[in-house]
Amino acid sequence: MHDTVNNQQAILDPFADAQAVAEYAERPPRLVPGFDGMQRMARLLLAERVPDDARILVLGAGGGLELKAFAEAQRCWTFDGVDPAPAMLNLAKQTLGPLAARVALQEGYIDDAPDGPFDGATCLLTFHFLTRDTRRHTLAQIRRRLKPGAPFVLAHLSIAEGAAERAQWLARYSAYAVASGVAEEKAIQARTAIDRQLTILAPEDDEAMLREPGFSDVTLFYVGFTFRGWVGYA
Repeated sequence: MHDTVNNQQAILDPFADAQAVAEYAERPPRLVPGFDGMQRMARLLLAERVPDDARILVLGAGGGLELKAFAEAQRCWTFDGVDPAPAMLNLAKQTLGPLAARVALQEGYIDDAPDGPFDGATCLLTFHFLTRDTRRHTLAQIRRRLKPGAPFVLAHLSIAEGAAERAQWLARYSAYAVASGVAEEKAIQARTAIDRQLTILAPEDDEAMLREPGFSDVTLFYVGFTFRGWVGYA
């Protein structure tokens, strides 16, 4: 387990800086095409299968953006939010405000999450911080915590293989950021950091990895330039 924790430590790095945490709420809408729509679609995909009083696992919940969106739309759902960064969990509490009464926040990784069983789960904009081996472990542990047939919604950076294609899509990533108001220098820095530090798989590899622990009917539901999202069922 210590090896898994060491691999997952990469999640902490982007949010170790106080300024990065303070600016977090502004970043996803600027960097992720269709960010609000992606969250709305994730919530609707969950709602298709879960009961009215569903208990939902949200992995990578720091910041609280998806927790707030889900809780506002589904007033009888309760949530368990897990994230390794204490500062991001504090931000989630602030973001949620009174909605925090329906959310149990847990510092840590998937192995620190309650056993459930949960009616559904999400992991949005987190998997690109994880190595291949850690992703496999995380997916297996998420499925273990879900009721049979429960939906799991996943979205993160996913780019086709090939150096030229990867470079082209990362250039589009930075162009989108600039068009959304990010300073060009910062957008280029972000693009370079993504290319050097994150584990970005090809879409077909992401789908295959979802199927390995037994998720069925894996379906692509979202594409936003360099980002993709899938739904599968335990």
